[in-house]
Amino acid sequence: MANDSMLKFVGRDQAYPAKRAATVRAEDFREIAERYAPPAAEDQAGRCSQCGVPYCSVHCPLHNHIPDWLRLTAEGRLREAYELSNSTSTMPEICGRICPQDRLCEGNCVIEFSGHGAVTIGSVEKFITDTAWEEGWVEPLVPGPERGQSVAVIGAGPAGLTAAEYLRVSGYEVHVYDRHDRAGGLLTYGIPGFKLEKPVVMRRVERLKAGGIVFHEGFSVGEDATLEELRRRHDAVLIATGVYKARNVDVDGSGANGVIAALDYLTASNRKSFGDAVEAFENGSLNAEGKNVVVIGGGDTAMDCVRTAIRQGAKSVKCLYRRDRANMPGSQREVANAEEEGAEFVWLSAPLGFEGGETVTGVRAAKMRLGAPDASGRRAPEAEPGADHLLEADMVIKALGFDAEDLPSLFGTAELGVSRWGTVLVDGRTLMTSLDGVFAAGDIVRGASLVVWAIRDGRDVAKAMHQWLKARAKTAARERQAA
Repeated sequence: MANDSMLKFVGRDQAYPAKRAATVRAEDFREIAERYAPPAAEDQAGRCSQCGVPYCSVHCPLHNHIPDWLRLTAEGRLREAYELSNSTSTMPEICGRICPQDRLCEGNCVIEFSGHGAVTIGSVEKFITDTAWEEGWVEPLVPGPERGQSVAVIGAGPAGLTAAEYLRVSGYEVHVYDRHDRAGGLLTYGIPGFKLEKPVVMRRVERLKAGGIVFHEGFSVGEDATLEELRRRHDAVLIATGVYKARNVDVDGSGANGVIAALDYLTASNRKSFGDAVEAFENGSLNAEGKNVVVIGGGDTAMDCVRTAIRQGAKSVKCLYRRDRANMPGSQREVANAEEEGAEFVWLSAPLGFEGGETVTGVRAAKMRLGAPDASGRRAPEAEPGADHLLEADMVIKALGFDAEDLPSLFGTAELGVSRWGTVLVDGRTLMTSLDGVFAAGDIVRGASLVVWAIRDGRDVAKAMHQWLKARAKTAARERQAA
């Protein structure tokens, strides 16, 4: 019977959920595509070829059981599909929205290579879990038998939230410390609502709170308590802070008014979406309305900034990138969405300096050409002599990626070991740092911006902490018995 519902990729065309018209969606921060209706989700899931080596799962950092829950969806067994999807991911509906499927599962789909168009895996994943929430299939977090041990999680982003859930289910008392006033990290304040509406994140957070996880929001480790003080309060500590230090562009005028960091800009916009009072937005310094905006960078963060500026009513929005479209690191789907909404891409251009003195008025850029491939495998950009040009700009947004913050200084713990890149050093087997009982997870280990990697790292480090805490409890019990 299963075969009757599958392998329909030849006679059934690929069909993503319909996007709202670009002129309409550019007026708000709602997600741009509607959800599948059940028959459409089942039809699209039925295109899966159920191949013997599922490259979609192989290239998924979580190794989700993708062909299996596609088959269950095609057969109308949605609750089973949800349970299987949820077994490997703590937030599948979020991955379905923001995971770069075109570079991972869908980009490696066998039928994509055959010319029939990949299975729409992300959209089906979103449909499955959104349906589960509506039908009440998402069960409350039920803590395991109390173990009498507590864990501190520093950072309430995807890695921290995932680890907190696994640890609470294992019976630990879990406290999550985060410097923001809402949990979620980049899910809440970094990713715009048109990719991930905030109630989707908040319902996950509320589920964790209802399960007994204690959140200390607005708590800055290093100011409200040092890392050493948290070590004394808890049996183990997890650092899941991600990488937030914006990379700079070393050219003249980079300190001018109007030259801003991407995350500062996106955070202000997301806070406004929550209804917060944001002074830097109100006074115009982090508001693109009526301005000529230039975004520097070619990743997904740059696309978020470009599309946010359009929604804020910018006069013009240009994205400056030093390579061409084929060699950019960001999602091609996001580039297409930005172009549909009115963004202009200035390919093969790199900033030489910012004009205007105290307040930016333009970006002086060099025309680039592509040379031989570099260490990343992409062709390296080289400047073309004498081909400079000027772009008018009242706001310049730097979206050049992120580096690790100086955590030893920030946390008041100089003995915390870090790599030459500033990331926390961990034992590859135990995921423990140089400090006994202090572990690290998520972006702080990998330096990757993909949320799905952070979810996987949170899951893996929770398992490592569980083993270490069990061993520690047994040792303590033996010592008490001997005494």
